[in-house]
Amino acid sequence: MSRSTKLFETYKLGPITLANRFVMAPLTRNRAVPGTFVPGTLAADYYSQRASAGLLITEASQVSQQGQGYQDTPGIYSKEQVAGWRKVTDKVHERGGKIFIQLWHVGRISHVDLQANGAAPVAPSAIRAKGKTFVNGTFADVSEPRALELSEIPGIIDDFKRATKNALEAGFDGVEIHGANGYLLEQFAKDGTNKRTDAYGGSIENRAKLMLEVSRAVVAEAGADRTGIRISPVTPANDISDSNPQALYDHIVDGLSALKLVYLHVVEGATGGPRDIAPFDYASLRKRFSGAYVANNGYDFDLATKVLDANAADLIAFGKPFISNPDLVERLKKGAALNDWDKNTFYGGGAKGYTDYPALAAEPAE
Repeated sequence: MSRSTKLFETYKLGPITLANRFVMAPLTRNRAVPGTFVPGTLAADYYSQRASAGLLITEASQVSQQGQGYQDTPGIYSKEQVAGWRKVTDKVHERGGKIFIQLWHVGRISHVDLQANGAAPVAPSAIRAKGKTFVNGTFADVSEPRALELSEIPGIIDDFKRATKNALEAGFDGVEIHGANGYLLEQFAKDGTNKRTDAYGGSIENRAKLMLEVSRAVVAEAGADRTGIRISPVTPANDISDSNPQALYDHIVDGLSALKLVYLHVVEGATGGPRDIAPFDYASLRKRFSGAYVANNGYDFDLATKVLDANAADLIAFGKPFISNPDLVERLKKGAALNDWDKNTFYGGGAKGYTDYPALAAEPAE
């Protein structure tokens, strides 16, 4: 049986035609080569196995060493990393897929052991997050950050710009700016983490400034039609909060729409948790934004179909189901059973739980 819904229709995303409306959400897998943070040899297999999704978004990749917050996450700031990612994009394109890279600076969600010379991680304000990171093979409390100097902020923006240039060189179809889940750009935007009194603190306009400046710099390098962004207005992930998220994100999305970004990728609710954690009007963002709206968080076939039919989103991002189902698109089209994922192999390791989940055709007949 083949199911026919909008999910399986093609979609024009800027200059790219997507084969369907499935997006593989960015999923941290901690399998880059230790020390060089080049995507591992299995990464090309992992992404190409999932190339039937309309759009693949890679795991978050740090724009600089300073931007790293977890063990063995890939970077996009060195020649070796660019060469490693090129193997991934080549293989995805051979399979007819489209792929964006997610650009990441974790800000305060880091550890001195990941920073150059054991330096403190950076943040808008010197407030330590209540939370853990994965480092030296174990979960450890994040380190206390220092507040970025005003003079350092242009350098952060340049890191994103250079990472964008590298991404294009590596053959990516576009880039997604990571503005979500309690990392640096969101730390600046939200008043729970930003206590600055300079041009980047205080008012909504000031706090939103870094996210919009980074977006402008990335657009200047990649073009607006190859630049997306991910936001999470009400997530509590990584100890983040804001006193007035609706006003903040209405302002941010107005700014992103003015820059003509190709898509807005929205974590609705708590990242990987309840969708209804706090009241928020996502339809307001959709109305304000001129590009595609990518809906994310806890979507299954039925919810995806309902939301697309109601024209409340253009594309639907699936996360964990893609980890265990390389052929998720085909399985949902046929109404086939899904493989269960193994949480123990999400972060770090080798092929097990990464590239060895079976596709339908590989399964023995009943």
